[in-house]
Amino acid sequence: MSKINIGKNVFTQTMPVTLIGSKVEGKTNFMTLAWVTRVNSNPPLFGVAINKVHHSSKDIIENKTFSINFPSEDLLIETDYCGLVSGRKTDKSDKSDIFNVFYGELETAPMITECAVSIECKLFDVVELPTNNLFIGEAVAAYSEEQYLTDNKLDIKKINPLILTMPDNNYWKVGDHAGNAWNAGKNFKQ
Repeated sequence: MSKINIGKNVFTQTMPVTLIGSKVEGKTNFMTLAWVTRVNSNPPLFGVAINKVHHSSKDIIENKTFSINFPSEDLLIETDYCGLVSGRKTDKSDKSDIFNVFYGELETAPMITECAVSIECKLFDVVELPTNNLFIGEAVAAYSEEQYLTDNKLDIKKINPLILTMPDNNYWKVGDHAGNAWNAGKNFKQ
C-alpha cells in the first residue's frame, strides 16, 4: 500500500459540535461551531476558532466572555439552524423559541438550558490568524445535570453529543467504546 498526496486543506479529525454563546449590545446570540478544543489543563483553557466576519467574533471581543454549549443529538435541528442564520439578522435570544437561556457567574456569557454541558469562559487571549480569531477562554464554571453523569463524571453515552466531519459536512453520533486511554497500549509487545 502506498501513500498518495491528498492536498493540504484536510480535516483530520471529527469535531465536537457546540453552540457558542455571546452577547453584543445587550442581545444574546448563539452560533454553531465545531472548531473547539481544550488547550490547557490548569487553568482550564479552551480554544475556539471563529471567522473574523462572524457576529460572534465582535461579541467576544467586546465583552471578553463567551460560553461553550454542547448539544445532544435531540437538538440537531436547532443547532444546525443557529449555524445557518446570523445573529445580525435573526433573534437567537431567550425571547426566541429556539432555546431557554440561563446565566452563571458571567452576565455576558449566555448558556443554553437544553444543552447537556455548558461552560462559561472569560477571555484569556486572542490569537489573530489570517481568516479566524482563535479565542482562548478560561473556564469560570461548567454546568450539567445529574442525568448526564456517571459517578459524578460526564458520561459521553448519556450526553450523546453531535460530532461534525468535514469536508463532507455531516453530523454523527458517538459510537461504541473502543478501549481505555493510557491503558490499552500496555498490551503492546516489542
